[in-house]
Parts: sequence; structure tokens; C-alpha cells
Amino acid sequence: MQFVRATRAAALFLLLGTIVPAYAQHDKQNGKHGKPEKQQQPQARAQQQQKQPQAQRHGQPAQQPQQQRVQRTQQRRPQQQQVRQVQQQQRARQQQQPHRTRQQAVAWQQQRGWLHQGGGWQEHSTWQQNRAQRWESEHRTWAQRGGYGGYYIPQARFSLYFGSQHWFRMHGRPTIYMGYPRFSYGGFSFLLVDPWPEYWAENWYDADDVYVDYDNGYYLYNRRHPGIGLAITVLM
Repeated sequence: MQFVRATRAAALFLLLGTIVPAYAQHDKQNGKHGKPEKQQQPQARAQQQQKQPQAQRHGQPAQQPQQQRVQRTQQRRPQQQQVRQVQQQQRARQQQQPHRTRQQAVAWQQQRGWLHQGGGWQEHSTWQQNRAQRWESEHRTWAQRGGYGGYYIPQARFSLYFGSQHWFRMHGRPTIYMGYPRFSYGGFSFLLVDPWPEYWAENWYDADDVYVDYDNGYYLYNRRHPGIGLAITVLM
């Protein structure tokens, strides 16, 4: 009897020993092939979202590089057109200038032709004296002076160094010559035959960007004070 019981117990033990390792191996296989897949899915979705453009993640259509280039080009067109218009106006004004020999320009300068029978700004001995008290009534345009009679800058050189696109700073107070402030730029010397406005800073020559342009005569413009043109002449 005891032998039978022992035999049954041994058989049961062998049976359990076979089933438990098999079940454990099955669980291990399920864990290896199933559970990690569930963990990898959120990571895969996160990586895919990172690759998507930010605008698309927020529900906005992503712009293609070609569309962005087109938009940038369209934004630059008005600026380019404005620059071209300014350059065309400058060339048109420059082409209207009459021909004048060097001898004629020197003679006009010696006669101080910019005074036009005493109606222009008179010469002074110091920089401070060339500051206006009421610029609006003291300055004169070239038309009011009887026209510009000085030397003309060749058009090819003018296009390279002068006009509103070519501003500069004097970096030094103009010296007084023939009773007027004198400065140099672009290979030429100029006389400032207009007073400079009373509301400009005394050191505007060192602090402000200026440029030389032509409008039936040469003018000096200050970018800090648009629309104010000071009559200047090329010094021979």
C-alpha cells in the first residue's frame, strides 16, 4: 500500500515538473514577443511626430521649401522695384545735365556764380558762421540761383559713388575755403554754398550719413533729415 502511494506521489511529482517549466517557458516567450511590442509603439509614434513639421503637428499645413522661396521672392520684389525706380530717376536727371567744359566751370566758380547777383548765401570765415538761423528763408535752390554753372561729374562715375544708394560720413569737420565749407568724397571736392540748418547737430558731419545727388544741380542730403538738400558745387 505504501509502495503504491509512493509510486503515485512520484508520478504526480514528475508530471508537475514537466508542466511548470513548460508553462514558464510559454510565459517567457509571450513576454519576449508581446510586451516589448506594446512599449515600442509609443516610442515609434513619438519619433514619427518629431519628424513631422511643427505646423503639421498643430493642424496647419506644412509649407514646402519651394513655397517659402516664392514668398521671400515676392516680399523682396517691392523693395527691388523701388530701388530700380530711384536709380532710373537718378540716371534720367543725370542725362539731362548740359555739357560744360572745364574752363567754363572754372570761370563760373571764380565769379562765384552761385551768388546770382547777391541772392545766395554769403561767404564766412568759420564753420559756426555757416549755420543758418532760419534755413527755410536763407537757403536757395539752384533754380533760384539762376542754374548750376559748375563742373559736372561724368555719369559713369556718378553711378558708382553718388546718389541716394551711396551714403557716407565725412568723419571730419569741413574746412573753410573761399568762405564756404569744403569736403571731399568720391575723388572730388565740393563747396557747401548753402547754410546748414540750425536744427542739425553741430557735429552732423561726423554723426550723420549723407549723400550727394543731382537735380538740375548738386545737393548734399542728410539721411537723418530727409527732404533737406544743401546746394553744393564741384570744386575745380
